[in-house]
Amino acid sequence: MDNAADFLVANGRVLTMDPDDRTIENGAVAVRGERIVAAGSAASFTGWRIGRTVDARGGIILPGLVNTHTHAAMTCLRGIADDLPLMTWLNDHIFPAEATLDRDKVGAGTTLACAEMILSGTTCFCDMYLFEDAVAESARRAGMRAVVGEVLFDFPSPAYGPLDKGFEATQALIDRWRGDPLIRVAVEPHSPYLCAPDLMRRARDMALENDCLLITHLSETRSEVSRIRERYGRTPVGHLEKMGLLCDRLLACHCVVLTEADTALLASRGVKVAHNPESNMKLASGIAPIPELLAAGVCVGLGTDGCSSNNDLDMFLEMGTAAKLHKAATLDPTVMDARTVLRMATIEGARALGLDEITGSIEPGKQADIIVIDTDRPHLKPMYRPESHLVYAARGSDTAIVMIGGRVVLENGSLLTIDVEKAIHDVNRIADSLKRRSPA
Repeated sequence: MDNAADFLVANGRVLTMDPDDRTIENGAVAVRGERIVAAGSAASFTGWRIGRTVDARGGIILPGLVNTHTHAAMTCLRGIADDLPLMTWLNDHIFPAEATLDRDKVGAGTTLACAEMILSGTTCFCDMYLFEDAVAESARRAGMRAVVGEVLFDFPSPAYGPLDKGFEATQALIDRWRGDPLIRVAVEPHSPYLCAPDLMRRARDMALENDCLLITHLSETRSEVSRIRERYGRTPVGHLEKMGLLCDRLLACHCVVLTEADTALLASRGVKVAHNPESNMKLASGIAPIPELLAAGVCVGLGTDGCSSNNDLDMFLEMGTAAKLHKAATLDPTVMDARTVLRMATIEGARALGLDEITGSIEPGKQADIIVIDTDRPHLKPMYRPESHLVYAARGSDTAIVMIGGRVVLENGSLLTIDVEKAIHDVNRIADSLKRRSPA
């Protein structure tokens, strides 16, 4: 039994992203059930009993990518209000459009998002949105790993109504999905500027009581920082520290505008950060001090944010942007090297979500969340350093095979768990209804 596997993903270069950053030339990964049982040279599997060999055709075998911050159902709103400042975009366009959404629309939008993510090599995502039970169901049907949480505001939500019902919905979500192999639930107050201190503290307590992640947008823009300073006399990071929210179960999304003291606080409290460079660029929020956060020892993962502020869910594009943006900002070509950024999109992203014990690297005992990149493409030849090509040259469309929890969900360009044509049709119908509601 020890030398038996259901799958052998073979004939490729394996980038393990393990603690030693091992690369295995002419390597293979053995999978039994949901888990990886071995990774090594192809020759090391001679004599194994293999159910099926999955041919990587000389490509790169690596862990699936981890999107640490998105709003999946915003595929319904892709491009609905571009080229606007964050608060104008949010208050005048996004919130009104979201008021028209319902459970079915969110489910449809999430299904399309899952298709887009799987096709571009993402195997796990962290979501904050409305009707999150529908998000969880869509992800589960697609075979994707996901962390989901109902967004909590001071004002009534289109999903649950008044705030007390929001906490009830969150608890119901936690209870329903507890123990699921693919779905985890987080407690997700939107931000310090849309959530009063009592709400934030109550969210913290719920996360602690249920052993969940606590996730919020934090210090995204200068205007947010000014508003929180005027209201509470502190930076947003200092405000969360005062309330006792800074801790190792907190995932802070964006963290664009930080003081040195903020960075030191995030590091000392073990807070994780989700970096969303393309969204921050498009909304002109600024450039997060990621090199400084990394130097301070903060765990940083990558996220795409939602499709209405990016406008795609391609983590390969996000990696390239993250690497190059910070080189330009610091005038230092050595910062955010390819290996660092690739780890942010894999094992560090998993660590940010509290999932590093089960995914994010190719190691025996971990879930078999594996992707294969087809390197037989003009833009990927020649290849001196595979990690550099993955960050600077590869595209999501180069993804050839995706396996999540030992289940093949993408092969030969075909999605095996989602009817893509139907997903596109369903979201187009939602977009048509939104267009009819918009003023001429």
